[in-house]
Amino acid sequence: MNDSIKWVLNKMPASDDRHLGIMSLDSVAKAQAFHRSFPQYSVTPLAQLDGMAARLGLGSLCVKDESWRFGLNAFKVLGGSFAMARYIAGELGKDVSELSYDYLTSPDLRKDFGQATFFTATDGNHGRGVAWAANKLGQKAVVHMPKGTTRTRFDNIASEGAQVTIEEVNYDDCVRMAAAEAAQTEHGVVVQDTAWEGYEEIPSWIMQGYGTMASEAAQQLRQQELGRPTHVLVQAGVGSLAGAVVGYFANLFPTDPPKFIVMEAQAADCLYQGASAGDGSLRVVGGDLQTIMAGLACGEPNTISWDILRNHTDAFVSCPDWVSAKGMRMLAAPVKGDPAVCSGESGAVGMGVLSAIMEDNAYQDLRDALELGKSSHVLMFSTEGDTDPDRYCRIVWGGEYAAE
Repeated sequence: MNDSIKWVLNKMPASDDRHLGIMSLDSVAKAQAFHRSFPQYSVTPLAQLDGMAARLGLGSLCVKDESWRFGLNAFKVLGGSFAMARYIAGELGKDVSELSYDYLTSPDLRKDFGQATFFTATDGNHGRGVAWAANKLGQKAVVHMPKGTTRTRFDNIASEGAQVTIEEVNYDDCVRMAAAEAAQTEHGVVVQDTAWEGYEEIPSWIMQGYGTMASEAAQQLRQQELGRPTHVLVQAGVGSLAGAVVGYFANLFPTDPPKFIVMEAQAADCLYQGASAGDGSLRVVGGDLQTIMAGLACGEPNTISWDILRNHTDAFVSCPDWVSAKGMRMLAAPVKGDPAVCSGESGAVGMGVLSAIMEDNAYQDLRDALELGKSSHVLMFSTEGDTDPDRYCRIVWGGEYAAE
């Protein structure tokens, strides 16, 4: 595989942008109000890396640190929990604003709603979030994981009481397996953070749940008197997170949006492939999708997110594994005076990309096209901590996946 970062500026024709409204400020506010009802809720930190910004030649650099989310070491629970609540609310004929955490975890829920089985496929974090939420709400969860999944990620999900399997297929095939089983199960529901034709409602709710993270970041930037970011870097697997973040900030700053950079693992760069083709149609990447960025190892795009991204993303970037590994090391041992961020393989790719763009003249054309420099205020999202502690140590301490 090519060891260099690949990138393409967005030249795709615009669509009617009908999905942007999913990430409206009102919808995200409703999701955030739901999450605030959780006793485990607290706003995750926004690390301000002033020393790193100065070293890279930027005005400011902030990293949203999701390793603190609900004690689960990743952001994904925001989407699964809100989607499950929206589904239950719909079945009860209620608005989700009427369903607090206290009600959802009470005996009244079992009496009013009964018990559903929530099926999902996951590379780790999404499944753990669904399992955790199902456990708290007295529901059942069945989670399928792709081949190559580490035992640590399996155990984290099983510890929440879910039925978990590791299958000899890739992530996208696990999604199909979960959907087929849900269809054959009484009160079976697919809670998947990707969308396809005929399955768009629950993924849209998951994206709104992710909006809590983006909304918190925007509020923290205002509190730190940084205001509107000029550039937002966000990673993508199927694209649900990217679509949520880009959609939220496009709605927050409709007349003067930030520049959006979407990053993928090179082994599963379906969005980059679509942008490279330039016709606006999505592309699929097949095979084993082998990458250390397990949370990004998805080859089939979320149709809703793709529509948002093709309209609002400025650049799509395809990243070899060394990019994420370098980002992990930089965040773990930043410039003196900056806070350290424990960022896992799928969380740190933004730091590696930004370092390459600003420090390697091989990417000067991208730097110039994005107008990154001393007046830039950059926001990125570290979406997970050390969700695989052994691998994290091998990369950060042992130097695995160094750039050649």
